[in-house]
Amino acid sequence: MSTALRSPANFKRDAAEAVTKPSLKIALDRTTGLLQRRRVDVLKAYPEFEATREVAKNIKDHTLAHLDHYLAEFEKNATAAGAVVHWAETPEQACKIVIDLCRQADAKSVTRVKSMLGEEIGLPKALAAAGIERVETDLAEHIIQLADEPPSHIVIPAMHKTREEVADLFAHHHKEPKIDGEVGTLVESARGELRPKYVAADVGISGANFLIASTGTVVTVTNEGNAELTTELPGMHIVTAGIEKVVPEPQHALVLLRLLARSALGTEFTQYTSFFTGPRREDETTGPEAMHIVLVDNGRTQMLASEMRPMLRCIRCAACINHCPVYGAIGGHPYGSTYPGPMGSVLTPALQSLEVAKDLPHACTLNGRCQEVCPVKIPLPDLIRSLRDDTWRRNLVPKPAKLAVQAWAWVAVRPSLYRLVSGLANYALRLWAGPRGMIAKLPLAGGWTQGRDFPRPTGPTFMTQYKRRQGR
Repeated sequence: MSTALRSPANFKRDAAEAVTKPSLKIALDRTTGLLQRRRVDVLKAYPEFEATREVAKNIKDHTLAHLDHYLAEFEKNATAAGAVVHWAETPEQACKIVIDLCRQADAKSVTRVKSMLGEEIGLPKALAAAGIERVETDLAEHIIQLADEPPSHIVIPAMHKTREEVADLFAHHHKEPKIDGEVGTLVESARGELRPKYVAADVGISGANFLIASTGTVVTVTNEGNAELTTELPGMHIVTAGIEKVVPEPQHALVLLRLLARSALGTEFTQYTSFFTGPRREDETTGPEAMHIVLVDNGRTQMLASEMRPMLRCIRCAACINHCPVYGAIGGHPYGSTYPGPMGSVLTPALQSLEVAKDLPHACTLNGRCQEVCPVKIPLPDLIRSLRDDTWRRNLVPKPAKLAVQAWAWVAVRPSLYRLVSGLANYALRLWAGPRGMIAKLPLAGGWTQGRDFPRPTGPTFMTQYKRRQGR
């Protein structure tokens, strides 16, 4: 799927296509199932998790309430450490700043650490348009760069790829592929391909997991050590980060780091957590000669002043995505933007527009698992409901769907009629089912039955069962 074809406006079409791909389901089940189990196991050994969640929520809420103060403090301290801070209101401004800096460095090639903010502002396309070679150093980003595909997950961008598909990619693109299908061999092959490019790069570009206001420090988190190679070897280090990434003190970043690793990958801590404060000093022998930090708004200020404000707590752990049944069925590409799953259903309408992304808030079962696992307690179902209300008030819902909801509401407020209709529907569905107890085709439910069978009701309606229990 080319990045040029991606748009949240195509969600229904792309989701319908995704549910018909068996290999996608295999890849998603392998990884999301593993991440869910690992998260459960690591939290068993961390009884302070719930208390830490509350502390993290309070840290983020406090910072957001005083965001202007902490951003000014970060700029002052980062500048004092030798970095140059740039401000960008739009993606276009942010990309222009980065491209201009690369041209100042006469850069022919840049290495890049995985950064969702970079994807959000369209930095890969901007670098290509400027004729600058971009080398993705994260293993999963390297995979999707070879495949010419966008990321499908914010922590594991190549989650939609099976191991077998990756082996085929490497065999085709690597100069000296060492491929036997084993994960270790695939990693070794990628390292052999990337190592010379670290040394040859003129500029290293990274994101930031956190920005520490009191010290002007940029914090990055990786599991492969690619951030260190990307930021230390070239002469210039460029950081792109959203303004909501700032926290007051180092101890606040440490609280969030403890939650990030456990929620994202089910580990106590990541392999590499690095703190960068300014460029190389006179008494240091390694590090970049120049460090530039590009702070990006791109709609965040508007979110800060709206009911979407809790979404700015997000630390990009992807726990909500890993536990979302909708994402587990269709993957990330149908969402048509950088952020998939529940977080994308909120962020994309806020960062782009509800008109373009109107289908995303409706791509949710409202089961609440996302809120249960969120390490900073973002009320995602409430935010999604709010966006659904907005689509209704702004007449963005298709007329047939609106009429169907109005008809259901008319029946629902008449209890006797509602029980009669639901009882008849229950009986009809049980007759409609095939010999295996499943329904392959169902009027008015083609969106469901196109990709999977509909289960036959296993018993009477809820109200009927409730009355029987009350009678006992």
